[in-house]
This record gives sequence, C-alpha cells and structure tokens, in this order.
Amino acid sequence: MEINLKTVEDVKIAVLVGDVDASTAPTVTEQILPLVESHGKILLDMTGVAYMSSAGLRMLLSLYRQAAAQESQLVLIGLSEDVKDTMSVTGFLDFFQISDTVEAGLASLT
Repeated sequence: MEINLKTVEDVKIAVLVGDVDASTAPTVTEQILPLVESHGKILLDMTGVAYMSSAGLRMLLSLYRQAAAQESQLVLIGLSEDVKDTMSVTGFLDFFQISDTVEAGLASLT
C-alpha cells in the first residue's frame, strides 16, 4: 500500500495505491484519520485501489464518521467498478460524495 499526501489550497488530498484489506487498512487509517479537522476538506483518491475488503469498508466508515463529527467535507475519487459495487451493495455508497476525477472532486467542494 502506498499513500501519498498533499495539500492543494485548503484541501487535503490522500492518494491510495494498492489493495485496502486487513493487512493495509490499519496503516491507511493511521495516516488518513489525522487529516480530518474541523470544517476541513479531504479528497481520498482511490483511483489506484482495485480491491477493498470489509476492513477497508470499516476504515471508510470511520473516516466518514470522524468527518461528519468535525463537519468536514469528504469526497472519494476514482472508485473502481468493483469497489463501487461493494459499497453499493453494503449501503456505504450512500454515505459518500463521489467524483470521477480529482479536478471534479475539487470543484465539488465548497
């Protein structure tokens, strides 16, 4: 799992590359959750994530809950069809704002 973090203006962007499963989800959680701050803006670029296990879904749910508690905006970018299908079936897709590209995600943040 590779995680690259950067900031564009007031938006924190985390780029994930690799599968998010039981072995990588704790590392992702450790690095991504601290990005959430009060009224912050986060893009989670998952273009490079082909597979996500239930551990990855739990990580996303934790991120969503923390972002909601902090009144932060969170956008998921570039979900693969498999990840999107899994999130749809489990009802997770309803919690998140989704964009196809980083540019579209940045434009969707207010």
